[in-house]
Amino acid sequence: MATKTTKKAAAKPAAKKTTKPVEEKVSKVEKTVKAAKAEKPVKAPKKISGQASQKKAAKAPTAEELAIPSPEKQEIIAQFAVKNGDTGSPEVQVALLTRRIEKLVGHLRTNPHDNHSRRGLLGIVSKRRRLLNYLEKKEKKRFIEIKEKLGLT
Repeated sequence: MATKTTKKAAAKPAAKKTTKPVEEKVSKVEKTVKAAKAEKPVKAPKKISGQASQKKAAKAPTAEELAIPSPEKQEIIAQFAVKNGDTGSPEVQVALLTRRIEKLVGHLRTNPHDNHSRRGLLGIVSKRRRLLNYLEKKEKKRFIEIKEKLGLT
């Protein structure tokens, strides 16, 4: 069988390849590299004397550096803790949030136009509500006790 030649293949002329000597290409590259070096001079690093030049290793925070709860917060934790050293139980969290809510309500009474604090208050109230819903769903007895202790309705 004879092969057919299409008009498209016959119509296209062969593309001309122009090659420049390698020397010209290298010289252009060298020019651009030299121009880039001329624009940004390299600065020598500053020398730091003594121990400051050595990198300090990351240390674990000491007891003094850790945030120590205020005496008021410690009282609330001690009063509502389920067991010794308890700071994360829902009861403690709800009690701490209730205290923060009371403080913010007092602040908003004296500053009624403070909308940023009002928005923060709404977030705290909803967080406390979620914790109370969780406690009610898991252990109804504990929920009733914390509600009575805090005087929540």
